Amino acid sequence: MTSKRRRALAAVGGLLAAGAGLGLGELTAALAGGTSPVVGVGTQLIDLAPGAAKDFAVKNLGTADKPVLIGVVLLAVTVFALLAGAIGATRPRVAVALTGLLGVLAILAAATGRTLAPNHFVQVLPGVITLLVATIGILLVLRILHPRTEPDQTRGEVERTRGAVERRPATAEAPVGFDRRRFLGTAMALGVAGAGGLGASLLIPAGVSEATRRGIGIPVPASRARAIPAGVAADVPGVSRFVTPNPSFYRVDTLLTVPKVDPRTWRLRIHGMVDRELELSFADLLDRRLIERDITLTCVSNEVGGPYVGNARWIGVPIAELLREAGVQGGADAIKSTSVDGLTIGTPLKALTDGRDAILAVGMNGEPLPFEHGFPVRMVVPGLYGYVSATKWVVDLEVTKFAEFSAYWTDRGWSVEAPIKTSSRIDVPKGFARIKAGPAVAAGVAWAQQRGIAKVEVQVDDGEWQPAKLAAEDTIDTWRQWTFRWDATPGNHKLTVRATDTTGEVQTADRAAPRPNGSSGLHNTVVMVE
Repeated sequence: MTSKRRRALAAVGGLLAAGAGLGLGELTAALAGGTSPVVGVGTQLIDLAPGAAKDFAVKNLGTADKPVLIGVVLLAVTVFALLAGAIGATRPRVAVALTGLLGVLAILAAATGRTLAPNHFVQVLPGVITLLVATIGILLVLRILHPRTEPDQTRGEVERTRGAVERRPATAEAPVGFDRRRFLGTAMALGVAGAGGLGASLLIPAGVSEATRRGIGIPVPASRARAIPAGVAADVPGVSRFVTPNPSFYRVDTLLTVPKVDPRTWRLRIHGMVDRELELSFADLLDRRLIERDITLTCVSNEVGGPYVGNARWIGVPIAELLREAGVQGGADAIKSTSVDGLTIGTPLKALTDGRDAILAVGMNGEPLPFEHGFPVRMVVPGLYGYVSATKWVVDLEVTKFAEFSAYWTDRGWSVEAPIKTSSRIDVPKGFARIKAGPAVAAGVAWAQQRGIAKVEVQVDDGEWQPAKLAAEDTIDTWRQWTFRWDATPGNHKLTVRATDTTGEVQTADRAAPRPNGSSGLHNTVVMVE
């Protein structure tokens, strides 16, 4: 067998061995609840990535950033395994070491990452399975491909030629190739193990089911939200709906897979600088006084004119009431909240106790929280960007001081406190839309939670700012829609929007990126009038 052919077969064998390891590792994670090798490594990449890389992913990939990252991890494993196998054609020990490295990385990612499993051994078990299976697989492949030899002469045989005596070497050997059937059988077994393990892991439900979530009965709130006033929606096709449907509500977080926490075992601990520690079950929360409120949430990663803002009707328990029951001690100025995946967020204590409707939400738009939006419980705090307030899958609230801790995002260069900036967006017309000359309409949304929107203005090209018509206001914690009618003349025109909040603050034209405390600048769009 030629060296090129052996190298190619070894590369395929390396890939199949790594695939078997990952497939059975994923199956172990699905069955035992440990860290998925792919997800574990991917999450570590998210945590270790520089802030600029995260900003780029959110801006350019949106919600596709997670499947893209998983694809990148799988592609890297594929290339690595192929190279390791090819090297094994001539250096089997190096190939075994490189293949084992994949399993070691999975174990390290689980051991040092965010904890989701019930204990440390279970946490790393999928990585251990990946290491063992992949290493044994590559050993089997290389053992089959390594040239077999056998003696072709017996010891001491003498050849006599022309009266001379010649003793042949006693251990002379000749290569006889490799066992093709054995190689094919091993390759098929590894392939079936990898594909079967991965396929089975996808079929095994993780956590509670969708039926369980939907079957939870949220009690009627003691304090209902007021009826949404007539006229809150601009009567223009293409404008964002006043209430954002749950499937359309933006999702920005650092998890590659959505936790499906069992509400029967969920617990919330409130501790730290308090007189009395509290531990609450999900049933405890539902038994308490619930309130219902319309609140617009905004992600700090939202670029000017971006999509990461949405309005929903939330049901939950006022956080201030829980803190009063726990008895906050003097000197505390922060709440460190922790998600089920170990992510931490720091929220100013004053934002949870100053009378705003900060809640532990259990319902969203008339149903239990969707899994991707924090089921069974999340934080919702009006007036603050989500990275300092909107902890999803929350399990721990520690009353503390900002000087005593640093949270996940502040460790990565974001501001400690982040009130939402006065902002506005043009929904209609879209950029570079073609419209007919004559009467035309532009419309969109504006928001300044905890302050409210008092005025919206639109500028056509470099002309004067002209007032837009505001739709009715629901509350100061919800966005407000606007409409602007103008006479469109042929040619290309730029429309720019700005908002003014109820304090008189006009939306700034100074451009700023989302980092470190939210984007700023005026949204504009260019239209082509025919």
